[in-house]
Amino acid sequence: MNAPAVQQVAPDVCVAGQLEPDTMAWAASAGFRSVINNRPDFEGGPGQPTSAAIEAAARAAGLSYAHLPVQPAVQTPEQIASFAQLLAELPRPILAFCRSGARSGRLYQAATSA
Repeated sequence: MNAPAVQQVAPDVCVAGQLEPDTMAWAASAGFRSVINNRPDFEGGPGQPTSAAIEAAARAAGLSYAHLPVQPAVQTPEQIASFAQLLAELPRPILAFCRSGARSGRLYQAATSA
């Protein structure tokens, strides 16, 4: 599989667009220790992999995994606080993803600018 396009937002945090279950082995081999999924299940329709499928692949690859589904247009203060908590608790480096990576990037910026 081809490596996904990732954008580094901090020395130990990157964001990416939609990841697939088979991307989890790549993420582990690339040195990531945790994955955060910011995409609600089926946001992109029935062809989108579910959080459960991605989590199973992440755990099989030895990664920590968290699902914090966030709508594209609005990130609530509670969601931003939850993302900040995940950043504080999960092993780094962390790879967060959503449909395009923009939502995860905005969450990172909001969670770290407080």
